[in-house]
Amino acid sequence: MRAQDIPELVSDGAADVGITGLDLIEESGRLAEARLDLGFGRCRLAVAARDESGIGSIDELPEGARVATTFPRVTERYFRDAGKHIEIVPISGAAEIAPHLGIADIIVDLVSTGSTLRVNGLREVETILTSTAHLVVSASRDGWDAAKRDALEELTTALESVVAARNQRYLMANVPRARLEEVRQVIPGINGPTVIDIMNGGEHVAVHAVVPAASVYRTITRLKALGGQGILVTRIERLMR
Repeated sequence: MRAQDIPELVSDGAADVGITGLDLIEESGRLAEARLDLGFGRCRLAVAARDESGIGSIDELPEGARVATTFPRVTERYFRDAGKHIEIVPISGAAEIAPHLGIADIIVDLVSTGSTLRVNGLREVETILTSTAHLVVSASRDGWDAAKRDALEELTTALESVVAARNQRYLMANVPRARLEEVRQVIPGINGPTVIDIMNGGEHVAVHAVVPAASVYRTITRLKALGGQGILVTRIERLMR
């Protein structure tokens, strides 16, 4: 199915749950609830203007400015909330060429790296929303029986545990008992590191903690400086918070 059709299918009951972008959920205007942020497909829905326009913010837009976009609902709501009167120019794609064709003063379009804007002589002025893939479910679930509600909770919990484990690592190390307070500063974990006595460990104890993957090697270096030994790092399949 097309990503933009998912909110409608879920809202109409043709599907119980779906996965699509938050931008499309917001634009759909349907009774669809974003249930869980899955964290991938990140992009921004942004206002962009020509480099030579001199427009640095939406406050500098003239009244009645024409805005080309494939997201008319979100765009109209954003400018209305900002107190700006604009004219929406709905298009089906290639919004970046609209200002150069003279059919719009600015555009509202999805931006990932910004390279497409730069190639077309445009620059980002403001961000309307940041979008990622979301688990979406109908906002009206009155007709659902207990079994279907339980199934939704199980699915949400399962996906949530994988999302929570992403970019996290499980770290185990033997450290000097006398330096536990310093170790606690290095690996605070979720609720503090787990400390376990080692059989015949002498002056050492074992510590276990969940740490960010991005800083795991820095953490290992700091633990070794505190006398840490036998350091083991593993991936986490699921993490229940």
